[in-house]
Amino acid sequence: MKDEIVNRVAQSALITFDLEDLYVQGNRVEIDMSQWLEQGFILREKEFRSAITSFDWSIYQDHFIALNCSTNAILPAWASLLVTAQLNKVSQTIVWGTLSDLEYHLFVQAINKLDLSDFEGKPVIVKGCSEKQIPESAYIYLIQKLQPVVKSLFYGEACSSVPLYKK
Repeated sequence: MKDEIVNRVAQSALITFDLEDLYVQGNRVEIDMSQWLEQGFILREKEFRSAITSFDWSIYQDHFIALNCSTNAILPAWASLLVTAQLNKVSQTIVWGTLSDLEYHLFVQAINKLDLSDFEGKPVIVKGCSEKQIPESAYIYLIQKLQPVVKSLFYGEACSSVPLYKK
């Protein structure tokens, strides 16, 4: 048939990479250490240790944790380590920072587990739309990992993409 419509995108070797596929399911929570400081700023060791010891950490069972201090308190290094030692018994992952920092960390772990040989010498489009909150830093990390192995790299959708790299 001369007037047959051919989907050239479907027939191409183009691989669509969706970062959303690497999203790690699970509860995420931000824990503010200022809750255990006097007036949110002053760490009194005895009271701090007591509060950490008596806290019910089981509420964070299997959670992904972003640990931080929302005030400008000057904390000794051992303070966050003491909290981490308690959280480590119940949580999946703990990072120092915000929920965005936590999300980036989870994506880095997932990206590092990828078998990049599947993309070697092929054109790859990194899907731009997502229902999940994917930090921009995860896209940047992904591009750094893919660029050395792919033939070409695009961002967006197959019907409307932005070229990023071509060997």
